[in-house]
Amino acid sequence: MVFAAEARTLRKQLSDVALGKGFLLQGGDCAESFEDFNAPKIRDTFKVILQMAVVMTFAARCPVTKVARMAGQYAKPRSADFEEVDGKQLPSYRGDIVNRFGFTEADRMPNPNRLKDAYFRSAATMNLLRAFAQGGLADLHEVNRWNMSFLENNPQKELYVGLAQRIQDALSFMEVLGINSANTPAIYETTLFTSHEALLLNYEEALTRTDTISGNWYACSAHMLWIGERTRQLDHAHVEFFRGIHNPIGVKVGPSIKEDELIRLIDALNPDNDPGRLTLITRMGADNIGAKLPALLRRVKQEGRHVVWSSDPMHGNTVKASSGYKTRDFDAILKEIREFFQAHRAEGTYPGGIHLEMTGQHVTECTGGAYKISDDDLAQCYKTQCDPRLNADQVLEMAFLVAEAIKE
Repeated sequence: MVFAAEARTLRKQLSDVALGKGFLLQGGDCAESFEDFNAPKIRDTFKVILQMAVVMTFAARCPVTKVARMAGQYAKPRSADFEEVDGKQLPSYRGDIVNRFGFTEADRMPNPNRLKDAYFRSAATMNLLRAFAQGGLADLHEVNRWNMSFLENNPQKELYVGLAQRIQDALSFMEVLGINSANTPAIYETTLFTSHEALLLNYEEALTRTDTISGNWYACSAHMLWIGERTRQLDHAHVEFFRGIHNPIGVKVGPSIKEDELIRLIDALNPDNDPGRLTLITRMGADNIGAKLPALLRRVKQEGRHVVWSSDPMHGNTVKASSGYKTRDFDAILKEIREFFQAHRAEGTYPGGIHLEMTGQHVTECTGGAYKISDDDLAQCYKTQCDPRLNADQVLEMAFLVAEAIKE
């Protein structure tokens, strides 16, 4: 699905991020689903990632590397092997690549043919993303028009309209100088990389190839893969597999990890200390990050290890609402991001990115934001098959707020 040269390009961009010369924006579905596999949904998520990236690039005056959780995010780790509903117990749903979401014995039976189904949908998604990125949908004039439309009815538009207008003024100024979509590819097209959690190693191994140019091994299912919090044990198979591939890779880091353990993990996955090789994706929780992250930042800095530090403010802030729905609060997500930046500022290290579970659809899965989604509102449009996602309005609001933090 991807070429080794593309993975090397991403690795070079992430090297710049690790050295403080760029920013990583990574986002997309918690888990892609076969049922929601369609062009409009893929397009809408593509659009909102571009909107975020334009806002962040302009505000921070630094390049933003865009990596989507798409074209392969079909597997999900679960905390328990079984789920129970009304006294009935069945195997857990593990993503559409393994079994089905419905709560029947037939739905929850693992089916190896779903590996092929996931592959073909991922390949089609990849083709569509390439077409969107190169075919005009990424034109900066269009993207900023989308931003202005977003602001038009937003309850807090006065906080963001100035930035969007400055972007429009910059584009208009370039037009006067003769710099436009017709003669400048950077205005008309973009590069979007793909990523997913490499949970199913039998799937990943089947798509791993030797690059004929470099002779190195690459996992060709995505440009970037990451190891989850549950599978990052040093003596387990995921770390061993990731050691052998030359893609840029990530690893989720939760509040339980110790400083020595983190250094051993870094050394196992990035023995050459290459700045673009390894991204540490912290998922601490808004109430834990202030106490847990600084010591890790300090130790990695003292040991001279080169990594990209990215914040996943979603997974540590999942709660069960009074309505019974699993949700996340916008303010808690924003608090974790702000404390992530504050910790880096205090330790003299670089906050290199954010990692969001999000969608371009107008779902009601996370509470809060400018439209003040409440627990009672969740039932209106709760569509996720796993974890709650920020909707299009919430994620753009987040972009404007994070842009100011990056600028600082």
